Parts: sequence; C-alpha cells; structure tokens
Amino acid sequence: MTTLYTTDHEWLRIDGDIATIGVTDYAQSQLGDVVFVELPKVGSKLTKAAAVAVVESVKAASDVYAPITGEVTEVNEELVADPALVNSDAGGKAWFFKIRIADKSELDGLMDEAAYKAHTG
Repeated sequence: MTTLYTTDHEWLRIDGDIATIGVTDYAQSQLGDVVFVELPKVGSKLTKAAAVAVVESVKAASDVYAPITGEVTEVNEELVADPALVNSDAGGKAWFFKIRIADKSELDGLMDEAAYKAHTG
C-alpha cells in the first residue's frame, strides 16, 4: 500500500484501484478542534481538484478536495458521528472516503512522504 500527499494536505492510501482519502495531521493541527464533517455520497463521481467534503472546526470551515478523479465507493460514517476523530487519528481512523481511481496517471503529480514533509517545512 502506497501513501501519497497533495499540496492541499490530503493523504491517499493506494490499494490496487481504490484510494482511501483523508486529511493530514498537519491539516488538522491548522484547523484546531474539528466539530463537523460533511462527506460526499457513495456513488458520486468526483473530478480532480473539485471540493467534495467539508471540515468545520472551532476556528474555520475548510473544503476537502478530490485529489484524483474517481467514483466514491465508501464513506466513513464513524467520522460523521464523531468528527473529533480527525484530531485524534487524522492519518488512520479518520479517513473520509474511498474512491475507485479513474486514471492512475493522476497519481504522478502527488508527493511521497519525504516531499510532503519538505512542503510543510
């Protein structure tokens, strides 16, 4: 399983043709205490760079963007019930949604962990 990152602070775990997507620990540290998460619907067709989910914290609301094009195959209902999971486990239990990857070449523009760490400084 490969993990990649976007400049918008989303992570993707690639397993075959499915990508699990969430926000990075860096993103959640910038947001503060997360109080609400809105996820896309299963079956939604997502276009790369489109706003597809919302994270609200005590400080601000932020969009989550589709890092690649694909169809939503699953959403994390546990996250809707307990949005604070983003603060406690952004890189694990607080995944947002899974999509079936439409075009694997879109993965080429994403960063590996070392590049992401350099990006966030």
